[in-house]
Amino acid sequence: MFRGATSLSLDAKNRLAIPTKHREAMYVESAGNLVLTAHPHRCLLLYPQPAWEPIQAKMMALSSFDKQSSALQRLLVGYAEDIVLDSAGRMLVSPVLRDFAGLSKDVMLVGQGSHFELWSLEAWRAQLAQVLQGEDFTMPAELEGFSL
Repeated sequence: MFRGATSLSLDAKNRLAIPTKHREAMYVESAGNLVLTAHPHRCLLLYPQPAWEPIQAKMMALSSFDKQSSALQRLLVGYAEDIVLDSAGRMLVSPVLRDFAGLSKDVMLVGQGSHFELWSLEAWRAQLAQVLQGEDFTMPAELEGFSL
């Protein structure tokens, strides 16, 4: 279970060190084999490979003749890259994915239970400000009556 938000930095070779508290779980779940892909919100998604496989299978089962489905297939599956953690628990973020998400040196790694989101620090702050200000935020129907 991946939880928490962590401020990190890409190194000079554009590698990202997975925080120690999550590294062991990544190795246990996937032997260090991960999938990094694009998300429509302009962040990246980082999955242990076994957790990614059913998602990819669902995406590819959608009709390629439907414009919305094929657009999501192109984005999620088309940008997906197999990543292997090195012996120091680092992963390389490709130029294509860095460009897509606008990543520079400072990034946020945000746990989402089964996976992580990887945001540029600026984009993370902007989307967080929108949520906290209530702009464009409505409670999904499936959470009606939910309380914390």
